[in-house]
Amino acid sequence: MTSETVKTLSVKVPAITAFFWTIKIMSTTVGETFADLLNTQLGLGLSMTALIMTGILILILIAQFSLRQYVPAVYWLAIVAISTVGTLLTDYLHDGLGVENWQAIIVFAICLIVVLLVWFLREKSLAMKSINTRRREAFYWLAMLFTFALGTAGGDIFLDDLGIPLLATFIGFAVALGLLALLWRIKAVGAAVAFWIACVLTRPLGAALGDLLAQPASDSGLGFGTATISFIFLALIVGLVTYLSISKRDQIRG
Repeated sequence: MTSETVKTLSVKVPAITAFFWTIKIMSTTVGETFADLLNTQLGLGLSMTALIMTGILILILIAQFSLRQYVPAVYWLAIVAISTVGTLLTDYLHDGLGVENWQAIIVFAICLIVVLLVWFLREKSLAMKSINTRRREAFYWLAMLFTFALGTAGGDIFLDDLGIPLLATFIGFAVALGLLALLWRIKAVGAAVAFWIACVLTRPLGAALGDLLAQPASDSGLGFGTATISFIFLALIVGLVTYLSISKRDQIRG
């Protein structure tokens, strides 16, 4: 029996609670505003920003994989980083290579489905409580990357291609998440399917929220600026993660 067929680690991801979705949405917002801050306001450019953030993500994931249990600070740092990289990946394909958003949606949707399918066929479960080997954790983070890239392309279709205002986009994705939650509650959608769809939908929801707060009024935003919103949401994330690290309320037990 190999080390991959027995429980070698504690569960490496948090329980799916209100805390999870709150921090996830704020992390997505930070990913959007922080990418804009580095790319545009600091003048690093899309390619350089993507290279820097990919390097940072790799270092964070090395730290995450080296742990034998869930550590909130490292996990959520990885989420913020992978949110930023997923955003930059879609932006690079669209702005740098001329890939249309609808094409990116098809590509990333296929990638996500393939990862989840291979994960299920190899491990026989997509449940969060089963993520207790490094192979399952690798599937998890790869799937997360594609949810952010897919969600970015989906949100950009509404904002850029269709020109729908930020507030309307935010409300639309919030309603979609509410309907998904209802379908899950009445058991019309399974827990694993609902989770990964929600991960995709929270990306454009968080991005629309970030843009709504940060962008100037001329772009249908409130004009607080990307730097201000990035730091405010980072502070809120740090506060919640610190609370969870102490209280351990989001640890999966058993």
